[in-house]
Amino acid sequence: MPLISPSRRLRRTPFSEGVEAAGVKGYTVYNHMLLPTFFASVEEDYHHLKEAVQVWDVACERQVELRGPDAARLMQMLTPRDLRGMLPGRCFYVPIVDETGGMLNDPVAVKLAEDRWWISIADSDLMFWVKGIASGYRLDVLIDEPDVSPLAVQGPRSDDLMARVFGEAVRDIKFFRFGMFDFQGRSLVVARSGYSKQGGFEIYVEGSDLGMPLWNALMEAGRDLDVRAGCPNGIERVEGGLLSYGNDMTDDNTPHECGLGRFCDTQTAIGCMGRDALLRVAKEGPVQQIRAIDIGGAAVPPCDRAWPIMSGTKKIGQVTSAAWSPDFKTNVAIGMVRMTHWDDGTSVRVETSQGPRDAVVREAFWA
Repeated sequence: MPLISPSRRLRRTPFSEGVEAAGVKGYTVYNHMLLPTFFASVEEDYHHLKEAVQVWDVACERQVELRGPDAARLMQMLTPRDLRGMLPGRCFYVPIVDETGGMLNDPVAVKLAEDRWWISIADSDLMFWVKGIASGYRLDVLIDEPDVSPLAVQGPRSDDLMARVFGEAVRDIKFFRFGMFDFQGRSLVVARSGYSKQGGFEIYVEGSDLGMPLWNALMEAGRDLDVRAGCPNGIERVEGGLLSYGNDMTDDNTPHECGLGRFCDTQTAIGCMGRDALLRVAKEGPVQQIRAIDIGGAAVPPCDRAWPIMSGTKKIGQVTSAAWSPDFKTNVAIGMVRMTHWDDGTSVRVETSQGPRDAVVREAFWA
């Protein structure tokens, strides 16, 4: 592919210097920022992620900060997940929907205080929607993008590495909880979360000047743990069924179609913008839904466009992400499938960019 041309519109991150020194070989664009895609190779990075520990520049997970007396009310207006029982120190995975129930983003909400929240967003310009809601309802809340850049530490040795930099207490953080930890005199939010199934943490680095000092400290502390620079891995995420907004779902899809119905408390999430539409969806049920797709044959090419899923001459869905899995010895894929064909074990055909392939619909993902 042609190279990406850098400019001020395509922002570097506080960790870009470290990423480049580590030998990054590919980038994509995410929230108008650079996001690494591989270092040694996608497959070698995949094996290393499952065996050791990696430091990921995920500064592209920008924060939308809500601060003020109406912050909690606005946060509930954005999502059908009931947030009333959410305490400060918690992180919630939350579908963000529009007035029709369509997905606008699937971020992690970080509750710092009753009147202060961060929304750690996937790849979409969510701030415009949030500002529009706040302005239209004349809410007493300040909305801004703070100077906060997440740095992820992922892999089976992540606890050991984090303990060396932040102290043994970091091991006690429970899943989707966070604590405040000191680094060079600054207090940082450290959450047990991340975009992999291998376990790890996300450090919300507040202040760009702290980016490289923290990167270097993690790399130095993890030398004997085989620490490397890494990034979200396309193979590993598809194996685990981790969805990518803009790839596997868009605003044309409801949370129920994306398998996120368990995060929709439509009976009790009073005030959510798309509540009425989602109540109808919950009652009637979706007519299509995300499924794992096992594609036969040799390794498929990168899935940079939707591949039709066919049954005979009829299109019954589309594959949106796919990769060859070295561990499972098959092409793992994510697809949206019509209810007539979404049962486990259903045989279908996928029209890949290199021709048709026999495939099987699976109810559960591989990892």
